[in-house]
Amino acid sequence: MKQIVQNLRNGKTELIETPTPAVKPGYILVKTRVSLVSAGTERMVVEFAGKSLLGKARSRPDLVRQMLQKVRQEGALSALEQAFNRLDQAMPLGYSSMGQVIAIGEGVSGFRVGQRVACGGGGYAVHAEFALVPKNLLVPVPDGVSDEAAAFATVGAIGMHAFRLTRAQVGERIAVIGMGLVGFLAALVARAAGCEVAAFEINPWRLELCRKMGFVAAEPSQAFELTPAFTEGKGFDAVIIAADTPSSQPVELAAKIARSRATVVAAGAVGENLPRKPYYEKELFFVNSRSYGPGRYDALYEEQGVDYPIDYVRWTEGRNLAAFIRLLEKQAFDVRPLISHRFPLERASEAYALLSNKHGEPFLAVLFEYPDREQEPTPTIQLSSHQKHTKQATLPLRIGLIGAGNFASAVLLPILKRMEGIELRGIASASGLSAQHLGRKYQFHYATSEVERLLEDTEIDLILILTRHNLHAQQTAAALRAGKHVFCEKPLAIREIDLSLIWAALGGTVDQAGAKFEAAESPLLMVGFNRRFAPFVQKLKQFLTSRQQPALIHYRINAGYIPRSHWVQDAQQGGGRLIGEVCHFLDTIVYLLDALPKSVWAKSLPDQQWYCEDNLIINFSFEDGSLGVITYLANGDKAYPKERIEVFCGGKVAVLDDFRRLELVHDGRRHFERSWLRQDKGHAAEMRAFLHSITQSGIPPIPYSHLFGVSQALFTAQQALRSGKEETITYLGLR
Repeated sequence: MKQIVQNLRNGKTELIETPTPAVKPGYILVKTRVSLVSAGTERMVVEFAGKSLLGKARSRPDLVRQMLQKVRQEGALSALEQAFNRLDQAMPLGYSSMGQVIAIGEGVSGFRVGQRVACGGGGYAVHAEFALVPKNLLVPVPDGVSDEAAAFATVGAIGMHAFRLTRAQVGERIAVIGMGLVGFLAALVARAAGCEVAAFEINPWRLELCRKMGFVAAEPSQAFELTPAFTEGKGFDAVIIAADTPSSQPVELAAKIARSRATVVAAGAVGENLPRKPYYEKELFFVNSRSYGPGRYDALYEEQGVDYPIDYVRWTEGRNLAAFIRLLEKQAFDVRPLISHRFPLERASEAYALLSNKHGEPFLAVLFEYPDREQEPTPTIQLSSHQKHTKQATLPLRIGLIGAGNFASAVLLPILKRMEGIELRGIASASGLSAQHLGRKYQFHYATSEVERLLEDTEIDLILILTRHNLHAQQTAAALRAGKHVFCEKPLAIREIDLSLIWAALGGTVDQAGAKFEAAESPLLMVGFNRRFAPFVQKLKQFLTSRQQPALIHYRINAGYIPRSHWVQDAQQGGGRLIGEVCHFLDTIVYLLDALPKSVWAKSLPDQQWYCEDNLIINFSFEDGSLGVITYLANGDKAYPKERIEVFCGGKVAVLDDFRRLELVHDGRRHFERSWLRQDKGHAAEMRAFLHSITQSGIPPIPYSHLFGVSQALFTAQQALRSGKEETITYLGLR
């Protein structure tokens, strides 16, 4: 399918060929018929992308501060690589569209194939021939509403939510400052609700359009002349600011024309240096409008389809979409006069040249039209025409990658690009777009939105799984059953029962005592426990090789805060941070001691409705008396280094600070090593070790007892956290 994307690094707005998104539970696949360009938001993105690196830095000083902090913590090279990676992404444009349902995901009701729907949401209702939209962000379109009018629904919901925040009643007088598309739609909604509306706009063309549509309108400089006559000397009951400017003049004007105790709603991106005197003397209420309404930016609502009870939240973003469509159906107003331009999708570059004001041509609502032809979804697209190879156990090793997120783009693919003896064959992501972008950048043969395409590809030897945690076990088992070697980024599983699923796919068995793992001849499995491969950890391990006494290892992690709504915190998707992240640190301790723990005790700080059991201290005890203590913290400051390992054993002390500085102390001597330019957490060495295992040794780089044992130990740690008692770890259950 064709889709419009913005490259933030080179500034190009492109129409590209990308795989059609794969249908998934809770979502609907829509064939787009019309999409509406957001002149404000999309112009801002395009203009930012077109700036030089210096210009980008000047416009986003907050990001510059973050980068300088990363330089101090992780080294200059690591920070620069991360910064360039974030810029080098294909950003989908568009968030307001309509189309026709062509496929419905599991768990969705109330829709049917062939039905017309209005779609909303950044990253969902994009400018593309097909769009995958969550069920709470689309609404049916009745026969009486045209395709073009329905495409306004999302931007209309923004204007509607801004109006609702004024709490205006029938007969009240509303001022709208800035008559862009949001301003016009907010004004139309307010008038349909029985309010009297006055518009203020500096653009002569839009000012004239206001008057043609029946609004009392004036330039901001004429506000003092218009306001007394329009409001009978009382001032406006509410002011909606829909302007797009870094200046604070709109909020200053709002204070001057509002009555005492009026409400001022900022729906546009404006400067907000509120003048204290008028806002204080009039006791004005000032509020920022959060896009389409309640539910916006809430992953539970938008991604997982959990609706808010109507008795408690009357107007969600989805219900605002539906209400706007109903107003169109009842012909409460006509949006057709707002349409200034229509472009076929193929002429996208002309549309964005218009938005950048390169020709000085006035515009307002700009629509993309899509060809009305029979078209099947294209889940896979060819990216290159590499010569086919016969399936063989020797080099080159052909790789398929599932999951094209930040870890793939920032960490793993740059490493693979520098390695010899491999061939990047297929890449898959649910959206299709990220797979297309990384697939083209790293010269994969093809990109797809269907995981099955990689599993069925007989040319692929190794599958890399970099998806969300809840998919790891299922995808790992499926790839192993398909005869592929598997690298699975941590964690291996978020449910204990899934370990058996993976072990069975390996053809594994366990002896009756449960003391050892013996796998039958099968593909190799590797989990992304990279820290054990880090150069400094390797040296630390060597430092402890000759130990004869128990050791105490303390691993402190200043992990930083993640909101409770983040998918990692969700028990069903991420498994929580104890399961999803602490596995890294336990594996490092297991590697250093070369043993699995026998028991565990855990305690967390009170969450206070802010944290999510992610301020933890976990104590592991080992058979030889060694202790492993993990202190995992979300309540610190990210400016402080993230990780610190301290080891005390037999007259020796070792301290590893954030993979930048290693100190070894023995016999009164202190040895220091430092990495000045970058952190090395072992990702490259990890991949080299696994590829060597596949092509030469046939022995897993990490013993399966460690791969599965670390997961089982953490499931027991979770039990200990709940019980408040020390729990014995049982390494059984795999048959």
